[in-house]
Amino acid sequence: MRLKAAALNLLAEDYYNDKMIEDTDVLYSGSLRLPTNFWDEHGRDLKSWQKDGRTWYQITGSLVPQFLVNQFIWHEQEGSAPFYAQVKSVEGNTATVCFAEDYTNPKHSVWGINARNREQSFALNLLMDPEIDFVTLLGQAGTGKTLLTLAAALTQTMETRRFNEIIITRATISVGEDIGFLPGTEEEKMTPWLGAIDDNLEVLNRGSNDSEWGRRASNDLIRSRIRIKAMSFMRGRTFLNKFVIIDEAQNLTPKQMKTLITRAGPGTKIVCLGNIAQIDTPYLTEGSSGLTYVVDRFKGWAHSGHITMQRGERSRLADFASEVL
Repeated sequence: MRLKAAALNLLAEDYYNDKMIEDTDVLYSGSLRLPTNFWDEHGRDLKSWQKDGRTWYQITGSLVPQFLVNQFIWHEQEGSAPFYAQVKSVEGNTATVCFAEDYTNPKHSVWGINARNREQSFALNLLMDPEIDFVTLLGQAGTGKTLLTLAAALTQTMETRRFNEIIITRATISVGEDIGFLPGTEEEKMTPWLGAIDDNLEVLNRGSNDSEWGRRASNDLIRSRIRIKAMSFMRGRTFLNKFVIIDEAQNLTPKQMKTLITRAGPGTKIVCLGNIAQIDTPYLTEGSSGLTYVVDRFKGWAHSGHITMQRGERSRLADFASEVL
């Protein structure tokens, strides 16, 4: 259309109706770095108390109205302990925040996994919080989105029994040429699309048992609690007490995203993972992707949280490729 318009000297404009944002740089990141002089003003009327084994603060000041519920605020200074907190409520110029759990500490490991950086620790705080029903994790390849989500899902399904099952789905959009129809049942057809889940389960299961037999037994037990579902057959379903993982969510339209999220019944948690720089669906852009849509629409809701992962932890090759290619 643009080429035809250029040939006829006509003005061609993009379709802006479905775009949530013009520039993805202004997309909500889920965390906020506090300025260096933050405590000079906001530390005057500071109140603190202990509750449920965590430290809580009531902060009052001019920067507070910018805070959103379940946003992480942080401050790092050489020579002093870092301040990482989660905003729990905001009323005018006053916010109630609580100290975020430090998942980089080996004492707070999740299914044998520890956070390697600040954003991963924030993500685990959201994934392990029973009060949060909807989590979105954005980040480039190798930032640990799938691994952390699976570790949190297994812990809450196998150990604490908060969920009955883990349901995994994703948009079946191929990167290159389509290889055609796949044989087998619904689950077998979906298996090639979910190789990333298998890779991460292998990592999570590696340290669980020393013996080969023990590893195989625990692998079978884990897989018995994981269901792989095709997105095509989701309409009309209701998930009760399930941990639902929507992988590669950047390839979904806002309408598909609404269809999936409205499947959630009581006790269900939905986690959307994706990288908006890797959209493979034709006609979808970073601004009109369903993932961008839900990040923007759900921000500030008391039962949802979002984190944009910054640092890749896969390998130096993957990190360098993400930067230069």
